[in-house]
Amino acid sequence: MRSSKLFCRTKCTRLQRQQGFTLLELLGVLLIIGVLAAIAAPSWLGIVDTNRLTSTNNKIRLGIQQAQIIAQSQGRPWQFSLRERDGLLEWATHPKTASPLTAQWESIKLESMQIDDETTFAKSGGIYYVRFDEKGNVQYRLGRITLSSTRTPNVKRCVIVSTLIGATRQSKEQSTPRDGKLCY
Repeated sequence: MRSSKLFCRTKCTRLQRQQGFTLLELLGVLLIIGVLAAIAAPSWLGIVDTNRLTSTNNKIRLGIQQAQIIAQSQGRPWQFSLRERDGLLEWATHPKTASPLTAQWESIKLESMQIDDETTFAKSGGIYYVRFDEKGNVQYRLGRITLSSTRTPNVKRCVIVSTLIGATRQSKEQSTPRDGKLCY
């Protein structure tokens, strides 16, 4: 009986000591997690950037359409303006006769976004714009606003004003360039 108590004490103590993880096991798990994070992080950032670009692109398209609708309803020329300022992308709709500087600008954070070189809207004083006449037709310059990501420059989203009656459409980067542009 006595030997069985002694056996239990030594065996139970050994079992209690074996609970938990060694430092080597913890380091191994951390290493695996680190490798998986390093593989997944760029993909995740790409998805986040793409979603931000798409959301901002939708807002810009709605702004352009808003300027066109106001021009038609008020029967006077109206303008959509877009600029980058202090890390923000800002857009406004205002009468053509009013200075864009006095317009009420709406801000969108530019985190990892930029107005791309493929943008073909008219530009004056750092402000991109498109104008609509009193009937809602494009008065000055068809074109596109293209946004791209600073982290993944090949990811692009664009709003295109493609006809004189002001039809707008959205697009994204294509696999083959047309006229040197990826977003068409």
